[in-house]
Parts: sequence; C-alpha cells; structure tokens
Amino acid sequence: MMEKQVYRKAGKRPQPRAGALLALFILLVFGFAVYNVFSPKRETSELENRLLAQLPAPSAKTLLNGQWADDLATYLQDQVAFRDFWIDLESAVNSLLFAKTEESDILLGKDGWMFTKLFTVSQETQAQLQKNLDAVTAFAARHPGHVTFLLAPSASVIYPEMLPAGAPMADEDAMLDDIFAQVGAAAQVIDLRPVFTAAKGEYLYFKTDHHWTPQGAYLAYQQFCALKGLTPFDAAAHETATVEDFYGTHYSAARRWDVQPDHITYYPLDNPMTVYQIDGEAAYTPLYTEPLINTEKFATRDKYAAFLDGNNGYSTIEGDGEGSILVIKDSYANSFVPYLTANYAKIGVVDLRNFSYGLDSTIEAEGYDEVLVLYNFQTFIADKRVVYIDRPTTLTSADE
Repeated sequence: MMEKQVYRKAGKRPQPRAGALLALFILLVFGFAVYNVFSPKRETSELENRLLAQLPAPSAKTLLNGQWADDLATYLQDQVAFRDFWIDLESAVNSLLFAKTEESDILLGKDGWMFTKLFTVSQETQAQLQKNLDAVTAFAARHPGHVTFLLAPSASVIYPEMLPAGAPMADEDAMLDDIFAQVGAAAQVIDLRPVFTAAKGEYLYFKTDHHWTPQGAYLAYQQFCALKGLTPFDAAAHETATVEDFYGTHYSAARRWDVQPDHITYYPLDNPMTVYQIDGEAAYTPLYTEPLINTEKFATRDKYAAFLDGNNGYSTIEGDGEGSILVIKDSYANSFVPYLTANYAKIGVVDLRNFSYGLDSTIEAEGYDEVLVLYNFQTFIADKRVVYIDRPTTLTSADE
C-alpha cells in the first residue's frame, strides 16, 4: 500500500493555532489579576473627590446577610488597577460611539460645558422649597429693613444655548420669579438674571464645576453694592493671581474625557478670619485664625475650597470698612464674601449645614447691622437646613 504524500504550496506558513491565542488571552487575564491583587490600594480618588472602598472584614453577620459580598464587590470595583484609565475610556466610548449627553446626573453640553441635571422638581422638593421660603420670609420680617436676599441662578439659565440639544430643563425662571415675589414681601431681593445675561460673554461660571467664578461673584457683589449704596471693592487697584488646572465637581461626577480645565483668578486678600467651635446658641470658642483665602488648598483637587477655607459653621472676618454684616450662605458665597471686606469692619459667616441654632440671639449678641442671605438656586430649593434660619431662641433673658 502506497503512503499518501501531503504537499504544501511554497511561501505559505501555518496559521496560528486557536490554542495559542487562548493561552495568550489567559496569560493576559491572569497577569492582570495578579497585578490587581498586589498593586497599591488607594484610600481616596482625587478626581472623583470621594473615599474609595477598602477591603471589608468578614463577620458571621455580614457573611450570612450578604453584606460582605456586596462590600467586596464595591471594593474590587473601586480598587481595580488603572481605574482612572478605564473610567476615561468608558467616557470616550459613550461620547464618541453612542453620543451620550448625560453622566451621573451631569449634562454634557456644548463647548465643554457641564450642567447639573434638573428636568423635574419633585413634590418633595417643592414642599421643602415652600418651607424654606416661609422660614426666610419669617426671619426677614423679624428684622425689617436689615435683610437682603440674593439667589444665584443656575448656569443653565444664563447659558441655555450650551445645553445638550432638547434637554428638557425645569422652568427655573418661573420658580425664581415666584421665589423673589414671596421673599420680596419682607426683604430686599437681588435678581441677577438681567445683568448676568447681559454679561454672559464674561467668565461667570466654571464649566467643570457647579459654582460661579470669582468674576461672577464680583458681578453679583456689584449689584449688592448698588442696592445698598456702597462703593465696590476697587478691582483695578488690586493685583490678581491665577490658579490653573481646576477640575471641579461636575468633572468629578461625569469624568468627561475631552474636558478642558477651568482656572481660578482671584484677589489674594489676607484679611484675618477666625473659625469658631459652636458650643451652643450664641456661644462660640475660637479655634484658629488664618487668612480668609487658604492658598494651600489651591494645590489640592478641590481648589474652590480655598475661599473661606470651606464651609465652616461660624466664622468672622476682619474687614476694612465700617459696620457689620452677617452672611447666611451656601458655598456660592465663599468667593463673594472676600469682596465685602472693602465695605464692612466685621463680616460674620454662617453655613446652616454646619450650624444648628437659631440666629436671632447671635445677631443681637454680636451686634450685626445687616444680614445677607446668599444661596444658589439648586441648593436653596432642596436644602433641609435652610429652615434653621427661623429657629426660635432657646435663651432666656438671664442667659443672655
């Protein structure tokens, strides 16, 4: 029986076997898994501005109820090797291939803009808004002629053309009209929409963050001065400083792959600010004194926190003017307050998110001449702590 001969055409090589490719794939997966196990673990994510999950310790309870398995899954997700790269890759794929215009409740607008998503206002938020309005109005009525109310509009109201096409935003304009009408019955109100719209070509809001810029804050401050008959801080007489590469809260949430960083241009004022421990109603102990702008925080991811060194419950600032004012605020006021040093000798600052008492006794004890309530729209409508502004005093005449 003749042996069968097999011939191959010259010049052709055998194709790689599937087994070799499978082995390479397994090697890559195994190598990544090993690296993932032994790679350094992080406690925080600077870009996401949050703590990362750590390896959970098992217990009989968490093993039986499944909590340990859930915590382990979160840990593996948070601590995966090259996490930032995978997040950026996912963002690029979603944007380029799927034209995604929303990520983690952040709208990805035109020209690098990012906006807080607010398509509807829930009944719960509407109810909270009315409580906040009632509290502010009642507070202002107890201090007639001394309270000014400034509510910053969202960037989407001033730059609607930069929103994603067809984004069904809630009617903030109508809500602002109603808010100003209600509070205006007891306090002076400042509606920034006309002047901000006229100046929209200026750098009024950060694109990567939910705050206005120091330039936007200065324009708002000028309107406050016009209302109160004050001479504004002389910007032309002071030098500015600029901090580059600011990636704000919107970027931390959305991680837009094609982001262009913001910058912060500010006036490096060094007026002393004292931060207090709150011991009780109208009872404060000084903790430390520092410049009202903590420039060390410009070297961190949360650069905006340099203004007033973040959101302290109660602090006071020594100004260069006359009289005194108490500012009740959210973080929008942090870049606004430094300008007030040109007009007042003493500026008190209260953040109700870290302050749990009524304010009437503090106003009386500290002798504040005026009060400014300054919030941005989206915080004001939902913040459950705003109602603390109307808390009655618990002090008796003997305590005072």
